[in-house]
Amino acid sequence: MKQILIIVHQPTSYTGLVGKILRAKGYHLDIRIPSQGDRLPDAIANHQGVVIFGGPMSVNDRDLPFIRQEIDWIQVVLASSKPFLGICLGAQMLARTLGAEVTRHPNDQVEIGYFPIIPTPEGKAIFGESLYVYHWHNEGFDLPQGAVKLAGGETFSNQAFRYGANAYGLQFHPELTEEMIRRWTILGSDMLTLPGAQSRERQLQNYAKYGYALEKWLENFLNLWLHPEK
Repeated sequence: MKQILIIVHQPTSYTGLVGKILRAKGYHLDIRIPSQGDRLPDAIANHQGVVIFGGPMSVNDRDLPFIRQEIDWIQVVLASSKPFLGICLGAQMLARTLGAEVTRHPNDQVEIGYFPIIPTPEGKAIFGESLYVYHWHNEGFDLPQGAVKLAGGETFSNQAFRYGANAYGLQFHPELTEEMIRRWTILGSDMLTLPGAQSRERQLQNYAKYGYALEKWLENFLNLWLHPEK
């Protein structure tokens, strides 16, 4: 059985488009929630890849044991050379595993809503010339030593990187569906008052504008991620 190890951080978390596309490709999703006591495997020989999703917590929440557990455990995946994908908090965990800092914006700006990312020369083969993507974060990561920057942004300068052949960190949320945006903007409505956040109405308008293109991009990216040799 082909399976992907999925790590989420709350029982109410959704895998969204990432889960939909991976299931359509024939993968079983082995979903673990370390914050609820789920164990992470000592080895991932039985998995074809690993995805760590986002969450409202921070890699700097040192009072949360599962945060340190996940950051340390990422080394198991990197040592296996299996595909790894970190999304938002997952990307920040990968960056921290590799020795980089994760901090708030110096002017306390956030990125919530759709914003463009600008590919580097190395990232153009993955992102094209530019891509509007969905964000929900108030911290960003420094580029880890030895990593290749793939895309940057205006507010947070590091938006995507690759480490080795197939470990990727994405600061944005390619998994978001319209239903998830509606849910997040209700449950996190207090965040929409912060500097840099787009209104709920604008986010939904931008989903109609950019959502299809982002889903098509995600399908292609996941093919590349799972089969870098092709």
